[in-house]
Amino acid sequence: MKKLLNTLYVLTPESYLFCRNENICIRIGEQEKLSVPALTIDSIVCFGKMTVSTPLLEYCGTHGISVTFVSDTGRFMGRFYGPVSGNVLLRKRQYDSMQDPGFCRQLVQSILLAKLRNSKLVLMRSARTAKNEDVKQALTQGVVQLSQAVESLLQCDDVDSMRGIEGAAASVYFSRFDDMLAGNPGGFRFETRSRRPPRNEVNAALSFTYMILTSQIQSAMETVGLDPAAGYLHTLRPGRASFALDLVEELRAPLCDRFVISLFNKGQLSSSDFEKDEEAVYLNEHGRRTLLSSWQRRKQEEITHPFLGEKMQIGMIPYVQSMLFARVLRGDLDYYPPFVWR
Repeated sequence: MKKLLNTLYVLTPESYLFCRNENICIRIGEQEKLSVPALTIDSIVCFGKMTVSTPLLEYCGTHGISVTFVSDTGRFMGRFYGPVSGNVLLRKRQYDSMQDPGFCRQLVQSILLAKLRNSKLVLMRSARTAKNEDVKQALTQGVVQLSQAVESLLQCDDVDSMRGIEGAAASVYFSRFDDMLAGNPGGFRFETRSRRPPRNEVNAALSFTYMILTSQIQSAMETVGLDPAAGYLHTLRPGRASFALDLVEELRAPLCDRFVISLFNKGQLSSSDFEKDEEAVYLNEHGRRTLLSSWQRRKQEEITHPFLGEKMQIGMIPYVQSMLFARVLRGDLDYYPPFVWR
């Protein structure tokens, strides 16, 4: 099993990243602030304006360390990764599978069933801890509606129709999001899903967390040898990691939504962690540090994988799911087992 390595998040503007004796170093102005062994790092995420030395990029490319660049508002800007790893035949099988309607239908249905079941579990978890009876009833009704969507999805054999069912189910799920945030200390509200740009604090935290997970899934796919752009559920688009976004769907509720809900309900994020302009709300530097430190701790927690039956750290889930899909393409598994939280 692959070992879970760390992600280095660089948040301070005008940082200078360089390598020295197989260490990744950060200098701000004339003062060196950090030096970490490169062998403990599998990815670097840079926020805002900063400089990365070309020798460091060369080292990262050679040793399979990805470098992602994100704006200070959390918008993905670009990603550097070295030579493509993995067998070229694996990617060829991936491309061939995209032309197989039966394979695509089965895979998309499996991913969306996992998404709906994970969404139901998040609602059920919140319903069990709800103190207000009306809130509990609303969450329970949401579970019933998602169960109906699962039944519709099981009867569906057309990918476009599956997308429609998923869209309707997502509306039901997000309509219950404020119920899951009921009574949070800061009085934050979700209201409705807004992405580009996020219109309130909850949407800002969700979008930021989804971006982190997408980047980690993309890295995992490249490590296994898959093409993150060759998607099945999300349509192909130049510059978009469509397949990474496919797997985000099954992991969104258990890994991101539960995490963000917990941050607000425990009072770990406050109004001082956000900044606003006329159109949007974003996490500021302190807010990003708070969220990322909690995310790193969350990645270290252990679970038992529902398909493999093995204990592993939560941060390994993107890699394991990518590995399982690669096994399907190689013929070692008959079908892709999506991740369903137990």
